[in-house]
Amino acid sequence: MWKADGLHITGGADDKTGIAKKQPIPTSALENMDNSEIGQLINECLEQNRSAQKILYKTFYDFAMGICLRYANNRHEAAEILNKGFLKVFTSINRYRHRYPFKAWLGKIMVYASIRYYRSNIKTASFDDLETADYMTKEECDNTKLSYGDLLVKVQELSPGCRIVFNLYAIEGYSHEQISKMLNINIRTSESNLFKARMKLKEMIMKGNKKV
Repeated sequence: MWKADGLHITGGADDKTGIAKKQPIPTSALENMDNSEIGQLINECLEQNRSAQKILYKTFYDFAMGICLRYANNRHEAAEILNKGFLKVFTSINRYRHRYPFKAWLGKIMVYASIRYYRSNIKTASFDDLETADYMTKEECDNTKLSYGDLLVKVQELSPGCRIVFNLYAIEGYSHEQISKMLNINIRTSESNLFKARMKLKEMIMKGNKKV
């Protein structure tokens, strides 16, 4: 068994022998890994090869953590979501179809891991209802001096309800109808929380621009 940031993965037959069935790709080659090498890793993970699982985890750690950080209050929560997500990846990897990009498949699992985490930790009261909406326009976004990385930092400062709706709508591309079903809220509540998120971000961005 190996451990990475609290994630425990148990192997299959090689747990008894201590010998992996195949030689996994060297860690030094992670940054230059192509689709065929990722496919090899996936096939080894299907055999519960612990070394392959560890390399796959390291390969996509930054990508997965970036998604989880958008939904989490802090890095500790993000790590908890990420580890639950990777457990889902390894236990469901037999459902992955190679004709689809693995990174996109893994990313969707991380998004749903984030949703599951907050559905179990956020009460319905965390989602607000508003009667009006006046969204931040694209022009206002374009005129700000905020980088994408800075924007994500500010997204973390939103309330949990506003943050998850903003992420799902503005970054992941889900509709309000889809979000309402995913979070078990009504469509109007989804729209209202997006409005509040955009207005709060607008306020933070404008304050930041005045300091420049």
